[in-house]
Amino acid sequence: MMQDRKGIILAGGTGSRLHPITLGTSKQLLPIYDKPMIYYPLSVLMLSGIKNILLISTPQDIDAYKNILGNGKQLGINIKYEIQKKPNGLAEAFILGESFIGNSKVTLILGDNLFYGQHFSEKLMNASETSSGATIFGFQVKNPDQFGVVDFNKNGEVLSIEEKPAHPKSNYAVTGLYFYDNDVVEFAKSIKPSPRGELEITDINNIYLKNNKLSIELLGRGFSWLDTGTYDALLDAGNYVKSIQSSQGFMVGCVEEIAFNKGWISRDELISISKRYKTNYGKYLQNLSGI
Repeated sequence: MMQDRKGIILAGGTGSRLHPITLGTSKQLLPIYDKPMIYYPLSVLMLSGIKNILLISTPQDIDAYKNILGNGKQLGINIKYEIQKKPNGLAEAFILGESFIGNSKVTLILGDNLFYGQHFSEKLMNASETSSGATIFGFQVKNPDQFGVVDFNKNGEVLSIEEKPAHPKSNYAVTGLYFYDNDVVEFAKSIKPSPRGELEITDINNIYLKNNKLSIELLGRGFSWLDTGTYDALLDAGNYVKSIQSSQGFMVGCVEEIAFNKGWISRDELISISKRYKTNYGKYLQNLSGI
C-alpha cells in the first residue's frame, strides 16, 4: 500500500559538536544504549510503512553503513546508498536522491533524531498516506531559538516557520522528520543557499506554506523527541532508552521486531537473525519468535 512513498535517512555531517568522539566514526553510528543510532530513524521509516529507503552519508562513512545494514533484505526492505560530499544542507537530500525518488512521495528523517511516544505509529501512517502537500512534526522545547520554530493559529494551521529566531513566536520546534509529495524535488532545486551556505529545509517548508499545502502534527505531553547531537543529549538518549526498555520490557527502535510485526520477514528469518547476537538483543528477538 505504501510503495508509492520512499524514505531518505540523512546521516552525513562531521559531528563536530561531538568531537573528539566522532573524529573516527560517523555520529549516527554511535550507540544509543544497545543499538547504533541509525536504527532509530530507520525504525521510524519502517513504522511509516516505507520499504524503499535511501541512506545518504559521507564518502568516508558510507561503507560502515553498508556493513551494518546491507541492502536491507534481512529486514524485508530495500536500502540504497548515496554520498553527500559536503554538508550542503538538509534540502540537498532531495537533489541527491532525485533518481531514487522518481515519481514517488518521500519522507526525510535526520539520522540523529529519536522519537518515542504513544500512538506514534498511527501518526506516521496518517502522514505517510497523505497524497499531496507536506506534513511536519512540532515538539515543544525549552530553547526554541536553537531550532526552526513554527507559529500556528488556534485551529492548528501554520502561520510561519523561522529558522533559529532571536524572538521565537512559539515554543514549538520543527523536528527532523518531514513528509512530502513529489513536488519537493523541484522545490529543492529552486532554492538558493542560505547565508551559512546551506540549502535549508525551512525554505522548502515555507514554499509549501505559501502554497497552503503545509500541515503540522504536534507531538504532545508524554512524547519524547531527542536530537542526539551533543555529549549530554547522547547520554540522555541512552539513559532514556534504557529506562523505557527496563521498565516496560520491550525495545525502542528494534528494526527486526518491526519487520516481523509487519510481516516483512518470517518467524524462521527472525530466529536466524536472533542467533547472530549472543546478547540480550538476541534473546529479545528469540522471545519474539516464541523460542
